[in-house]
Amino acid sequence: MFSTYAPESPYVIYCKDCWFSDAWNALDYGVDYDWNKSFFEQFEELKLRVPRVATMHVKMNTNSEYANFLGEAKNAYLAYSIVRSENIMYSRVVDDSLDCLDCLDVQHGELCYESIQSNNLNRTKHIYSCTDCISSEFLFDCVNCKDCFMSSNLHGKQHVFRNQQLSKEDYQKQIQQIDFGSYRQMQNLYREYIGMMGSSIHKYADMLKCTDCTGDNLMASKNTHVSFDVYDSENCKYSDRLIGLKDSHDIYAAALGELHYDGMAVTYGGSNTKFVLIGDDMRDSCYIDYCLHSSNLFGCISLKKSSYCILNKRYTKDEYEKLVPQIIEHMNTMPYTDPGGRVYRFGEFFQPYQYAYNETLAMEDEPLTKEQVLAKGYRWRDQDVRDYKITLPFGDLPDHIKDVDDSILNQIIACEHQGSCNEMCTTAFKITPQELQFYKHVVVPIPRLCPNCRHYARLKIRNPHKLWHRKCMHEGCTNEFETSYAPNRPETIYCEQCYQREVL
Repeated sequence: MFSTYAPESPYVIYCKDCWFSDAWNALDYGVDYDWNKSFFEQFEELKLRVPRVATMHVKMNTNSEYANFLGEAKNAYLAYSIVRSENIMYSRVVDDSLDCLDCLDVQHGELCYESIQSNNLNRTKHIYSCTDCISSEFLFDCVNCKDCFMSSNLHGKQHVFRNQQLSKEDYQKQIQQIDFGSYRQMQNLYREYIGMMGSSIHKYADMLKCTDCTGDNLMASKNTHVSFDVYDSENCKYSDRLIGLKDSHDIYAAALGELHYDGMAVTYGGSNTKFVLIGDDMRDSCYIDYCLHSSNLFGCISLKKSSYCILNKRYTKDEYEKLVPQIIEHMNTMPYTDPGGRVYRFGEFFQPYQYAYNETLAMEDEPLTKEQVLAKGYRWRDQDVRDYKITLPFGDLPDHIKDVDDSILNQIIACEHQGSCNEMCTTAFKITPQELQFYKHVVVPIPRLCPNCRHYARLKIRNPHKLWHRKCMHEGCTNEFETSYAPNRPETIYCEQCYQREVL
């Protein structure tokens, strides 16, 4: 099976079908609370016994065994955090989309390739921070544009070529001279694209239809601060990847709920939870590790449709309500201290022992060396030794997609980085039939990098999920703001008012 847990993991791992089946019951692993041990010790011991699911799938997902963190996805392949989408490959954070490859943070997209932090796209290639764009390539910060190429800061435009307005006939003549199927030409265009973005005007934050918000990539939200990738949410703070959340703090990845605190993947209608690592439709619960459709749980793992349980043992309502306050008091009087010297009382998230540091998204936002990770008391996992029998060096790939036939599906292609980067390089990769069909349909060349290295290249384009206090760079303006552009960045950063005057 495909699993997020390494083979040497100490946990009991079930495949998705077995974990969701009725062939076992997580309540059978329930234990009495031991007042001679800290809560976190007992919780960790329980985690070692209760079966865990290999990958996180909520709601119905189809033909997506090689993907993780899914909700209502179909045909997702080597993709992560995919919701209500179909035919998504090598992408992360994609919602309500169809036929997208190598994308990051895309909502409502169709036939998108190398598109980043954008919404409402159709037939786009190399798009960053754009909304409502159709049949366009190499755009930055464009809204409501169609048939545009290598341009930035456009609003409501059509037939713009390298930021020059053309007639329909002249645009078509120019665009026909661009050979999107050639790898060499696409590399030259990409370098031009990076330079164009650097010389463009940058609004301090990417927000649309937001009121009283700080952060980046926010849409239709209100009173949400220090947050990123947030949509249709209200009264949230210190959060990332939210859809339809209200009154919540310190959350990563949540949808359609309210009153959540310090959790990850708290989804689909839950409310009033604290310290949850994956909980679908969870209510009035605390210290939860992948429980579904349950309420009034404390310190439970892998429970489904359960209530009034502590350490996977069921109690009556009165017993539960009497025992929980006593456990909270015990957590404060007998805290747990981890190998790194961190003290865990009630109010702290449970220890991050399931994965090594470099197996998590933390490595993308806060990259650390192995020595730094071990010094902090976290685990590090050395990459597996790979000895792939390369059958096609990247330098021998055909330059043009039209020269690629089905024989490439049998090749093991060397990644151009060859493991020399710090980007989880797989050193080699293969092309799938669906992937080849996509490249030929949208007319783009075969990549020279493995999927992991391509993902890290997209992360380098997107701003970090951090904020700095800065001033508007427009001459004479004294406005100040919080922005994800660090002070040492070379781009020209404007406040909302100056940006509107200059661009619109």
